[in-house]
Amino acid sequence: MKKPFVERLLDDRPIICDGAMGTMLDLYEYPEQPRCIHNILNPDIVERIHREYIEAGAEIIETNTFDANRFRLEFYHLQDKIKEINKAGVEIAKSVAGENVYVAGSIGPTGKLLEPLGKIKIQQVKDAIKEQAEILIEAGVDLIILETFVSLNELDAAIDAVKEVSDKIPIIAQKTFPEDGAILATDFPIEVVKHIKEKGVTVVGSNCTVGPQRMFSIIKNMYQNDVILSAQPAAGIPTLVDGRSVYHASPEYLATYARQLVEAGVKIIGACCGSTPSHIKAIAQAVKDIKLKRPKIEVKEKPPYEEKRESVVIIEDKSSNFAKKIGKKFLTTVELDGKKFLTTVELDIPRGVDMSSVIEGANYLKENGIDAVNITDGARARFRMDPVAISHLVQTKTGMETITHIACRDRNLIGLQGLLLGAWALGVKNILAITGDPAKIGDFPNATTVQDVDSIGLIRILKNMNHGLDAMGNTIGEPTHFLIACAVNPTAQNLDYEISRLEKKVEAGAQIVFTQPLYEIKTLELFIKKIQHLNIPVMLGILPLRSYKHAEFLHNEVPGIFIPDWVREKLFLARDDAGKIGVEISAQFLKEAKHLVQGVYLLPPFKKYHLAVEILQKI
Repeated sequence: MKKPFVERLLDDRPIICDGAMGTMLDLYEYPEQPRCIHNILNPDIVERIHREYIEAGAEIIETNTFDANRFRLEFYHLQDKIKEINKAGVEIAKSVAGENVYVAGSIGPTGKLLEPLGKIKIQQVKDAIKEQAEILIEAGVDLIILETFVSLNELDAAIDAVKEVSDKIPIIAQKTFPEDGAILATDFPIEVVKHIKEKGVTVVGSNCTVGPQRMFSIIKNMYQNDVILSAQPAAGIPTLVDGRSVYHASPEYLATYARQLVEAGVKIIGACCGSTPSHIKAIAQAVKDIKLKRPKIEVKEKPPYEEKRESVVIIEDKSSNFAKKIGKKFLTTVELDGKKFLTTVELDIPRGVDMSSVIEGANYLKENGIDAVNITDGARARFRMDPVAISHLVQTKTGMETITHIACRDRNLIGLQGLLLGAWALGVKNILAITGDPAKIGDFPNATTVQDVDSIGLIRILKNMNHGLDAMGNTIGEPTHFLIACAVNPTAQNLDYEISRLEKKVEAGAQIVFTQPLYEIKTLELFIKKIQHLNIPVMLGILPLRSYKHAEFLHNEVPGIFIPDWVREKLFLARDDAGKIGVEISAQFLKEAKHLVQGVYLLPPFKKYHLAVEILQKI
């Protein structure tokens, strides 16, 4: 009969965990998703796989419930089956475990990005994990294994959720690390271990994503005398064959590193994606004679993980010139006196590769004292050159600084972060984060709107990079020093909601805000009053109107732009002089508004950049 799991952890023999469930279901040609649905559709095959892992030497088998949380099941419209699927997963595993094998209730991440990167709140994650944990624990698992968590924040929430259900159930908490030697060579893994250990879990470890060689590097860097470690590497890096991931690491290769992992102090050893009972059998044979010894490994002491994440601030000498001109009233407690009223102008980006008109416009505006030009990112989902490339061209050919708009619409989380690193490397330092218009309204309406994150998530990514971290808190080495800008619409129908979004943007890391075009001082005054508590500098958007028809189009057809009745009436009555009146309206408004804002963001229509200069001359 098996000992209580915690007692088993204290002896000197390694514990063998099982391998991949999904890989085996694929091999047996049960490809239906989610994997956990087979607990009720095909329980016999799930039982067979558990039995094969036990026969191979596994002392822990994991329930087929990794993807059985509410969020993942909702994707397949199976949320009403959550109890049935999880309970069946435990019953199947217990039916074959007998008296000698431990049943671990497997819980994976939600598969969603958490706020502020995504829209899922921490409490929602806790509720989902708690719901699943309650079913698994009530059904009689011996322990809970939290596995394949990329986000440390989500893993924290999962640990808290399980502990709310039971403070006695043993917990294995496994963080997944990137396949990146640069990260593994730092102190980041050991900081993560310290952090997880402080949460009061039984075992700390890592699984998935990396193969056995990288896993060995992770474990070496995670080692501490007072921590029980687990490791479940993947069977190498897969290739995609007919839509299925195929792994190439042989059982013998995996077993070689499994032995090294146990010799390095790992108590629980198994495997993850791509592994089979043959891999587990080879691992069991390789480590069967090892008595656990903890080698002396030098541990570099560093500040706790949370402190490192929050310790980096903007370094002035690496910030953009535009950032340095921002009134210190908004960055510290120093008054704005003596600081320059900032001016930016949006350039009209043409279709195709010829950017000569953009360069000409930037040169003209630089000669007339404009501080920076705004480079849009496929506004209204139009097909245009990459904004970072355009910004680099403008900066190198004219010396004019850019405010580069980056939309979340077209790039996934990997693409966005790669683009930002490239922007920093090219000297593009001012980023205006926007969600982006949906693809369906643009040049290619059948294109996919990616949007892994919205503008709030992008702002958080930028802030993380300014702290030397990626979106998930992994190191990127030297930090960036982006100026983080965001957008706001003071004429939004639901202004309170718009301001709540702005509050989240500021909390996520926004340092300056650009407004949609405005036309009335009372609108601006109300907005400034409502955001006073945020203490964030405002760039006032002003778009000079060319005609009554122009005003009607913007007011009725372009989202986010509201033009008061009196402005449109004035343009209608002006007839042929409407363009002149439009400039006068903008100039008068800016005169009245100047004392309320950090600067002005001018959007002259139809490449008429002289209008921006004319408006500024009038004030």
